[in-house]
Amino acid sequence: MPSPTAHPVSNKPNTTLEVELALELARVTEEAAIESAKTMGMGDRDLADKAATEAMRRAMDSVPMRGRIVIGEGERDQAPMLFIGEEVGFGFRSAAAEDYPEVDIAVDPLEGTNLCATGAPNSITVLAASERGGLLHAPDCYMEKLVVGPSCKGAVDLDAPVEDNLRAIAKRISRDIHDLVVIVLERPRHEKLIADIRKTGARIRLIGDGDLSAGISAAVLGSGVHAVMGIGGAPEGVITAAAMRCLNGEILARLVYRDDQVERIQAMGIKDLKKIYRSEDLAPGKNIVLAATGVTDGFLRGVRFFGEGIRTLSLVMTQATGKVRFVDSIHVNPQPDFKVRF
Repeated sequence: MPSPTAHPVSNKPNTTLEVELALELARVTEEAAIESAKTMGMGDRDLADKAATEAMRRAMDSVPMRGRIVIGEGERDQAPMLFIGEEVGFGFRSAAAEDYPEVDIAVDPLEGTNLCATGAPNSITVLAASERGGLLHAPDCYMEKLVVGPSCKGAVDLDAPVEDNLRAIAKRISRDIHDLVVIVLERPRHEKLIADIRKTGARIRLIGDGDLSAGISAAVLGSGVHAVMGIGGAPEGVITAAAMRCLNGEILARLVYRDDQVERIQAMGIKDLKKIYRSEDLAPGKNIVLAATGVTDGFLRGVRFFGEGIRTLSLVMTQATGKVRFVDSIHVNPQPDFKVRF
């Protein structure tokens, strides 16, 4: 449920958010990707995250909106910016502030900090935006997740045995269980889950980081991924839900928390700690935008540096208008003899 302090979710499509701000928000993830890519392979995850966070915050100040961070960097990493409740956007500095849309924003300035630091695939910069009240104010705890594509919506149950869910997925897409590929974060906590999946004959793709990009892959036909299972971050779960709302996929999720986190969770407006969330619960907005830019190669091509500039590839999804765009951008250096390379 949204925070009690959030504005009610509007049923009216916000064409400014969907049409005018979508590419502006992609510019924000592009800037973060470029700066973090400069640290790629240096072995310093903190440096990579700092570069992405500072670039994202700087770029947000030029976006024509009145943005509010509802899922941010500060709570987890004690960062000095992009913290929950922070106001971002050009609209707050305008004398005509009411002319700019109010936007709730969930950010992951660099998903896969270790991936960027080591040069491994699938590091991305990403954010989700919605009208006020359109994104759950998720606490910085863990979340049990099950992510499937459009064909399998309504066929799976978070509390069902692994075999039952895999049989249901296989039936929906007319496959055998041994044809399925399930992504799981490679963590000690997933030893039983991994054993249960393997027992069914399904195949597993273990990943070190990046369950958000994995969730997007599960909702896209032709990716070769049929589900994501296991426990990951709750903030990433909300951003995944925003992607599912745009892609017509589904995430089922439940908070996983320590005793010392209960008070914090309840203070954020969540009273039912055992609730199973669906996509519409985590991202109830009617006007959702998700933007992501590749840092290292993988599900999106990573940042490319060349003599006359920089090339980025971004994914921009808008829920109300039903568009999924791949934005291939060339950022040209301002030199009199520059040459554009396609």
